[in-house]
Amino acid sequence: MDRTDAVRRVLIYTLIANTAVAVAKMVYGHFTNSIAMVSDGFHSLFDGISNVIGLVGVWIASHPPDRDHPYGHKKYETLFTIAIAVMIFLTCYQILRKVYESFLEEHRVAVTFFSFAVMILTLAINIVVMMYEMKRGRELKSDFLVADAKHTRSDILASMAVIVSLILTVLGCQRIDAVIGIIITVLIARIGIGILKTASDILVDTVCIDTSAIGDVVNHVEGVKGCHDIRTRGTEGSVFLDLHVLVDPAISVERSHEIADRVESSIRGRFPSVVDIVVHVEPEERGR
Repeated sequence: MDRTDAVRRVLIYTLIANTAVAVAKMVYGHFTNSIAMVSDGFHSLFDGISNVIGLVGVWIASHPPDRDHPYGHKKYETLFTIAIAVMIFLTCYQILRKVYESFLEEHRVAVTFFSFAVMILTLAINIVVMMYEMKRGRELKSDFLVADAKHTRSDILASMAVIVSLILTVLGCQRIDAVIGIIITVLIARIGIGILKTASDILVDTVCIDTSAIGDVVNHVEGVKGCHDIRTRGTEGSVFLDLHVLVDPAISVERSHEIADRVESSIRGRFPSVVDIVVHVEPEERGR
């Protein structure tokens, strides 16, 4: 629970920072008629939404399996992510519509000192957030925090692109604002596609861990003569695994169970994300 609380605090801190950055970009971008800045604001908003998904995931993960959900509640998080992906694609549509309208009529962007101030300040905040989340993610061994920190890098690149567009707009390239809006829309769409791919992998029980790596661990356990039919499913942080282990047919049932227990311990030690293991013990001749 201490680790869970620590991860939750990191997500709350980064959520506050990402929300502030998003609001600043979208509000000032709206007042200055900057498609690029508003688009970047939406991009930052999805960093905040990612934090919300993480908070929901941590909360759901804290609920133990029950009679109606013997495998736990992890897939509820997947349902949330699919809904977020739909929102992302709707946002892409709205941005592209704004870009299309800007090409049909004269589109003037009001670039001011505060335009640069807002972008530079929010860029600095994003860099601090990324470094903080990456550091805490590695300390807490949280794959989600590390992945979310890497995701923030795309927001940093997008913000740099907006700053470049503001400079070019001042130099007279008014159309560059819409072009940068298109580029950022592509970055946002990639986030949505990535979310859908991850969600679909979970829903269709795609392999979570390299089975050869699991086999290598199991085959080094004392008493194991071999293993086969290794299967994994679940999410990145909650993997369910089952496998068949071959043992000497002459040993007792009690001895077979001891070997199975050692197999479970070895797998959990090597792969902490595995939450449930089913070991089918077979005599060596049958497994050949």
